[in-house]
Order: sequence, then C-alpha cells, then structure tokens
Amino acid sequence: MQLNILLFLSILALMTSCNGQISNKKKNTDHFKELLVKGDTVKEIGSSIMVVYQDKKNIYWFGSWNTGVYRYDGKTLINYTTKHGLPNNRVDEIKEDKSGNIYFISCSPQSTIVKFNGQSFTTITATQSNEWKLQSNDLWFRNTYQTEKVYRYDGTTLYELQLPKPPNLSNSFEIYSIYKDKKGNIWFGTNPVGVCRYDGKSFDWITEEDVTEFRNEGANGVRSITEDKNGDFWFNTEYRYSVYDSAALKSNKFYTRHESIGGLDGKKDSDLDEYLSTVRDNNNNLWFVTYRNGVWKYDGTKITHYVVQDNSKDITLFSINKDNYGDLWLGTHENGAFKFNGSTFVKFKP
Repeated sequence: MQLNILLFLSILALMTSCNGQISNKKKNTDHFKELLVKGDTVKEIGSSIMVVYQDKKNIYWFGSWNTGVYRYDGKTLINYTTKHGLPNNRVDEIKEDKSGNIYFISCSPQSTIVKFNGQSFTTITATQSNEWKLQSNDLWFRNTYQTEKVYRYDGTTLYELQLPKPPNLSNSFEIYSIYKDKKGNIWFGTNPVGVCRYDGKSFDWITEEDVTEFRNEGANGVRSITEDKNGDFWFNTEYRYSVYDSAALKSNKFYTRHESIGGLDGKKDSDLDEYLSTVRDNNNNLWFVTYRNGVWKYDGTKITHYVVQDNSKDITLFSINKDNYGDLWLGTHENGAFKFNGSTFVKFKP
C-alpha cells in the first residue's frame, strides 16, 4: 500500500513538472510575439519617397526621405520608423539578400545599414578592412556622403572599404552609385572623378573628363549606371561606352566612348545630358529620370518624353525603379510614388 502511494506521488510530481514546463514555454512564446516589430498601419505613404523596391515575396517597400519605410502587401500599408527600431527615418536604398532579409540603407546624416528579417530590425556594425573581394552573394552599400568608402557585406561581416584613387589623381571624391553588371563586376559612380570598375582583381577608371561634359565648370557626378541590350554602359550622360575585360586589352584603355543621344531634348549644351536615375525595362528600352523635366524613354531609335504631374503641376523626381513584373515606379521629392500604366505615370494610392 505504501509503495502504491509513493508511486502515485511520483507520477503526480512528474505531471506537475511537465505542466509547468509547458506553461513556461507558452509564456515565452507569447513574450516573443510581443517583441516582434508590428509597425503602424496607415492609409497612405509619405510625400517624399526616395526609392521603391519589390522583394522576392512581391511585397513593395517605399523608402522615404524623413518618414521611415513603408511595407505594402497589396492590402495593408504599414509604416516603420525610429519608434519601431529604425536608427534613422531616412532610407536611401533598399536591398535583399539570398535568404530574403531586407536591408535599409541611410547615407545621411550618418551611414546606417539595418537588416530586417521579417520580425525585427538589427543595425549592422562595420569593420574597417582591406578585404576587397568579389563574391556572387555579397551585397554592396554606399557609405555616407563626402567619403571615399563603400561597404561589402558577405552575410556575416560588414567590411568598410576605402576605394583607391584614380591613377595620377589626388582629388577627394564621394561615391554616388553602385552597380553590379551582367558579368558580376562592381561599378562605383563618383563625384567628381568619374566611374570605377572592380573585377575582383583590379580597379579600372573612366575618369571625369571622359564621363561628364562639364557645364559651367561643374559636374553632376555619376548618379546612375546601367547596361543597354547590346551590353554598352550608360553613366547618366549623353554618351555610351563599350567596355572590355582588362585581360583582353592590348592597350591601357579598357573602353571606347561613343557619341549617342546627346541631350534628351535634342538641344546642344542641354541641361538634360545628366540623369538622376536610369533603368532598362523588359522591352530593352532605357528610361531616364531628370530632376525637374520628367521622364524620357529611349528605344534605341527615338526619344519619348513623359511629363509627370500632380494636380496639373510638374513635380520633382528622385528615382525610377522596376518591379518583379517589369512595371516602372517613380520616387518623388514631395508627391509620393508614381506608377507607369502604359501611357503615363499615375500617383500610387493603396
């Protein structure tokens, strides 16, 4: 009898212990859910949108000048700001890694890179390094303005790298744009010393006098880089460039500059020979965004101008972006985001 009582008490203690563990796990899970970043549900995006990005899950992200970032899944619009974990309410760039993590990059007032895994924000701390490498899954980010540095992120470590100066040039410069070409080379657009290609072994420069036609003794810098259907490069200027592998060259010059479309409006000494942002659409047309003069399309033969207006007034633009479906989006200074409907750019309303 005593043995049966002891056995019963032992089983009861074990059950109580197991129930206690289950209860604690539930509490921990609930607590974890409370820590997830939820953001604020809003009805519209901010007025100043710097970049539009669509991730692998087809979710849209709108990076703003001063109101954080917006997430839109086709139904709900959510706004994330510093109160949700962003270190800065300005988002200059948005990128995604192979695992689907999203990165929000701010270049002002200081450089910050934030990783969002779908649940929380993590600010990545950089390590100063000379680890110049070219790996297929690396992400490259701009540093803050007025520096000659870039970041390379291999998924584990964020390397802060100093871009070497062009040969025979001591001028200081800053990096305006980064572009990965079809062959996997990384290009850096600068102001005011031209554009640099890194192929994993060497740094090859197309210097400022060959990239930008100076206007009033000034230079706009290389703000966008893209390739056309023939593999030629466009560095937001009136020229196009045939670029070759360094190893295949017999001379020191790894490119040929060609006369191309000139000023977008066809005028000599046009102000429309340098563009803020460029993209190639799914039909191989090139699209150029200007600050005050709308959007221009070049199909390889002719140029078409698209006026962008809000309430019948011309607006100023930041960027042009292509989504997973091939649709084109504009970021604007004061008028939200616009989407191309096949004939004109229309203001985005969730």
